[in-house]
Order: sequence, then C-alpha cells, then structure tokens
Amino acid sequence: MPVIEISDLSDLRLADYTQSTDVALKKARDTEHGLYIAESALVLERALRAGHRPRSVLTLANTLDEARALVGDDVPVFVGPGDLLTELTGYVLHRGLIAAMHRPALPDPDVLLSGARRILILENVTDPTNVGAIFRSAGAIGADAILVTPRCSDPFYRRAIRVSMGTVLQVPWTRVGDWPNTRRLLTEHGFHVAALALTPDAVSLRDFNGEQHARLALLLGAEGEGLTDEALAASDSVVQIPMKHGIDSLNVAAASAVAMWALSG
Repeated sequence: MPVIEISDLSDLRLADYTQSTDVALKKARDTEHGLYIAESALVLERALRAGHRPRSVLTLANTLDEARALVGDDVPVFVGPGDLLTELTGYVLHRGLIAAMHRPALPDPDVLLSGARRILILENVTDPTNVGAIFRSAGAIGADAILVTPRCSDPFYRRAIRVSMGTVLQVPWTRVGDWPNTRRLLTEHGFHVAALALTPDAVSLRDFNGEQHARLALLLGAEGEGLTDEALAASDSVVQIPMKHGIDSLNVAAASAVAMWALSG
C-alpha cells in the first residue's frame, strides 16, 4: 500500500481521525468490534505485539519510516505537515503518529480467570484518566487481569490508552455483568474478594494478610460514590489504607497502586 500524502482535509479516508468520537469509533462501520486510536509509536508497537490489527496510520513526515517499519506495506499510511495534521485532528501530534486500530474481541471472563492469581475489579470507575492510571499501575506492579463492570469507562478510550502508555493493550481485561453472576464466577475460580472501602468494619491494609489467599481479587469503586451495596455484599473482606493528617482517602488510581503493592506477595 503506497504512502498517501494528505492535501485535502475532507478526504473521507481520514474520517477515523476527524469526525469520530470514542463512542463512534466503537461502533465503526465495516468492523467486527469497532476501532480505537493508538497514539505514538510506543503504543502502536504495544498494540501490534498484542496482536491488534491497524486499519491505517496518520503520521508526520519525520516518523514516516518508523510507521512503515511497524505496520508494513499493506496498511494505508497517511502523511502530512504538522500544521495540517493539527487542523485535521484538533491537537498537535507531539508523538509523531496515531493509528486507527481494530478492537479485538474481549476474552471470556471464565477463560481470563483460569490462570490468574491476582486481579483487579473496577466497579463504575467512569473517569478514563483513572482507568488508564490503574492499568498502568497494574502492568507495573503485576495484576494478572482486570475485570470492569458495565458502567466502567472503556479502557480502549483514547484518554485511557494515553494515560496508561498503552498498558491497557498489555494487561488482560474483559467486562463482566451483574454482581450475582460475577460473584459466582469468582467463587468458581477460588477468588477471595477484598473490597477497598471506608466502612466501619474495614480492616487496615497493614493487617490484611493477602498471602493467605491463593487467589485474590481487589475491588475498587468510583471516585466519590465508592462501591455499591451490591459490590460490598459480594465481597469477602473490606480493607482500607491507613491515613494521616485527617485525610480519609486517596484518588482511586493512587489507592489501587498502594493496595496492589501491599498485596503483591
């Protein structure tokens, strides 16, 4: 596929980059599961390593060779000057390139949990920045998988991928349904569910012995709202991070990193 130089911003082949929100990309025509946007060569490389397929790449001239080396000759590569691409996409391409990627099919939760030992469950975490930061910590500290509830922000949204530095493409994840079915699934796979919440019966993270559980699921809730009653009822333990100076909680992304580190044994 030849390199395509951009001269006309109305070119319909560029619609993935110009007129599509995250929601629209998820429902993109002529795709099986939709699209997502990967920003930077690093994220594109991680996506390709995960087996994801690019639909096209949009690049500056100085990263053209790098883009072609990553995707080969069968993927359309659009190239243009920085000011034109800024007008096209609405922001400066500081990282040189972006790519429209085919979303993969999400794995079956039963299959995902079969080999996992330490996992995260994100209930209704609606801020994609927090979702991305949680995935980045999970990748660095070592969660085996992440489950997200129906109301949780999509990890394939552009901001989540950007904040995670592409880690959402590396840490296995999938969506789960209602709590009765999710709890049944976790029980079948032998997981002890530890909810991170401020309740009167919560145990200090310092005192909670995660190592006694062969399989452990750390449950995190949304900023402000916290975990739902259904989530707490489905938990085996409730833990909290000890605080000082009258502060009662951390941002959910920071809390996830602290808790994962403490329970990573």
